[in-house]
Amino acid sequence: MDIAARIVLGIVFLFSGALKLRDPSWPATAREFGSPKPVAIVIAPLEVVLGAMLVVGVGSPWTSISAEIVLAVFTVAMLRVMRRPLAQRPVCACFGGWTARPVGTSSVLRNLVLLVLAAISSGA
Repeated sequence: MDIAARIVLGIVFLFSGALKLRDPSWPATAREFGSPKPVAIVIAPLEVVLGAMLVVGVGSPWTSISAEIVLAVFTVAMLRVMRRPLAQRPVCACFGGWTARPVGTSSVLRNLVLLVLAAISSGA
């Protein structure tokens, strides 16, 4: 089960990072979440590298633990943004321009499922 969880999580990270890299509006969206510009620039490449490492199985369990940390930070950022009125929330952009609706409960629930997969893949 932990191998399947790691591979699924890795594919999600690869997909998410690749779509962000293709989306020229991604850094601006990340800034709307409160991400500093230097951090916004490295998020997508970090996701691609982390995803590739998860799929291949390099660095276990530390790669899975790193994914947990990244997902936890993303989830906290989502929860902070959700305190704003709906009209003022940025689009999720978790998968680049592919996701165009404002951050909401479904975004947080998806991240919680991914956190469970990361915990399973790390052996926790």
